[in-house]
This record gives sequence, C-alpha cells and structure tokens, in this order.
Amino acid sequence: MAVTHRPAGIQAQEHRELLRVALGRMRRVTGLPVAFGGEVSPGGRGLRLTEFTGTWTDALPGLVVSAGNGLGGRVLLAARPGSVDDYAADLRISHEYDKPVTAEGLRAIAAVPVLVGESVFSVLYGGIREPRPLGGRVLDTMNQIAIGVGVKLTARSEVERRLAELETAAITRAAREAPVAPEREEVREAYAELRSIAQEITDPALRRRLQLVCDRLTRPAGRPARGNPLSPRELDVLALVAVGCANAEVGRRLGLRPETVKSYLRNAMGKLGTHGRAETVVAARRAGFLP
Repeated sequence: MAVTHRPAGIQAQEHRELLRVALGRMRRVTGLPVAFGGEVSPGGRGLRLTEFTGTWTDALPGLVVSAGNGLGGRVLLAARPGSVDDYAADLRISHEYDKPVTAEGLRAIAAVPVLVGESVFSVLYGGIREPRPLGGRVLDTMNQIAIGVGVKLTARSEVERRLAELETAAITRAAREAPVAPEREEVREAYAELRSIAQEITDPALRRRLQLVCDRLTRPAGRPARGNPLSPRELDVLALVAVGCANAEVGRRLGLRPETVKSYLRNAMGKLGTHGRAETVVAARRAGFLP
C-alpha cells in the first residue's frame, strides 16, 4: 500500500479547489455526466468524498471509503486506476457502498488516484447511469487529469518546503553572529533561488510571503551581544521558539529529534536562569541575544 501524507503547505481548501477544477474538466473532456472525488486521510486508511459535479442526490457526500473496499478503496490500495462496468454486479470489488451508489443511480464507474510522489493524496471518480464499459480513452483521460492535479500539488508543496527552509535560514541567521563566507554564499544562492520562484507564483499572498523572506535575507544580521553564553544551535532553537514553533516543528526545520530540541531548550534555560519557553525567549531578547 502506498504511504500517504499531506504534503507540506497544502491546505484542505486549496486541495478542494484543485479537485473542483479537475472534476469540472473531467466532465467536459470525457462527457461523463457525474464526477466526484475526495482526499485520502493521513496514513492512507481511507478517503472521504467531498467534491461533486453532476450528482442528483445527497447519497454520496461525506461517504468515507476504507482502503481496499469498493472501487475507490481498491484504487487507493493499489495506487493505480480502476473501473467497473456495473458497480453493483461486479465480483472484483467488495460491496459495502452499494446503497449510496445505487441511490445515485450510478452503474459504470472509473476511479483514478492523484499521486504526490509515491503517495495517493486523493481519488477522482467518473461515472454513468447505465451498465456499459467506459473505455480505455476515458480512463486514460481521467488519469492524465489526475496526474495534472498531482503535479500542481507537488509543485506547491515544494515551494512551501523551500520557503520554510528560507524562513528558517532568515530567523537563525538573525539570531547568530554574521555568517562566515561559505554560509554567506549559501544565503546568496537561496536568495537568488527564492527570487526565481517568486516570478512563477500567481498567488498574491504566497508571493508576498516570498518577498518578505527576500527582505529578511538581504537585511543585515544583528550581532549578538558580547558575552553570549548560548551556543549557535541553542540560538537556532530559541529563534524558532520565539516565532511560535512547537518542539516538533523546530525539530523538523532544523533536522533535530524532539528530545534534542528539548535538551537545547533546557541548556538555554540553565544558562539564562529562566523557567519556561516564554521567559527564556524574553530573557534572550532583553540580553540582545535574539532580535
């Protein structure tokens, strides 16, 4: 079974909008009267149907399809397209969902996975209200549309991943002394890459975020006060804690285990004579160790 997870930065509303557009295109291109789909749950245990076009009833909205069950569950488990000529009579699938499918009047159905890397992120369905083969052309077209959705999700996830890295670089750079030559060159390369990415983004909010990070990367870093007892890694951790990151997020951004993050925090508290995250951040700022 394909490992499934939400790509970084992909919000539910963004995903649903991509699904709505894809389903509308699917109906137009294939001529199928009904199209619907939903997002796979974390861990790939099932999917919930949330987006519909061409349906006549309320039988399908909100339906949760378990991995391996029905047509969609089989597609989720196998991570490849599938179809049935007559849903209720097909012996290759289980029939837990015959009632809602029959209530909608669907007979022949095809389903295709939306892949992000090797993970199934969502499943798209198309169907008709008569029992007959949908044909290879229809399935191929649906699959190409699903591939397009996967490409868009992958691109957005990669932009958000890179943006998080650059934000982390800007935060930790401001918390440390001026970088040495190799680090300065890495910052320059990251800045150039970020500017390039920004030119390809049409989302105004995301473009604004990218611009803000650009500004932070080009702003001269303030040097910590003399006599700073904190190590560079302790400063990295505190800088991210200061902007609201939980231990798990700090660890993800810095490539540290949560236990290691806690250890750095305890060390910083001991050096600054503080108790608790907030007090430690305040003390570090007052001492000039954090911006």
